[in-house]
Amino acid sequence: MTDQKIVSISTPNASPAGGHYSQAVIHNGNIYVSGQLGFTPGTNRKETNDVKEETYNCLENLRLILQASGAKISDLVKVTIYISDVEYWPTVNSVYADFLGQHKPARAIVPCKILHHDFNVEIEAIAAIAKK
Repeated sequence: MTDQKIVSISTPNASPAGGHYSQAVIHNGNIYVSGQLGFTPGTNRKETNDVKEETYNCLENLRLILQASGAKISDLVKVTIYISDVEYWPTVNSVYADFLGQHKPARAIVPCKILHHDFNVEIEAIAAIAKK
């Protein structure tokens, strides 16, 4: 078994990590992006309670972290979305579909009771690093 290096990714363009974790890590050709809440990109400020805006902010933070990792949205292979109410599913799905366009990675939407900082949406993802 080879000793694979884990590279931590951090960019000031996306919301900063709020605890003992990395915004993302790269390991063995994959980028693992930590759960992104709907903070305004580049800040730790919650400026909206609107599910559409939260979803967009989550995805934009995700995009910025992927960009810092050398990847893009079309490199996503798996996305997990947590929502605080199953009623938000159609709204979140609509924003997600618009943001990703024709790209359709594997995905799960998980309804749950409470998300940190009273957010309604959190998104984590795995992307592949494009071979050059």
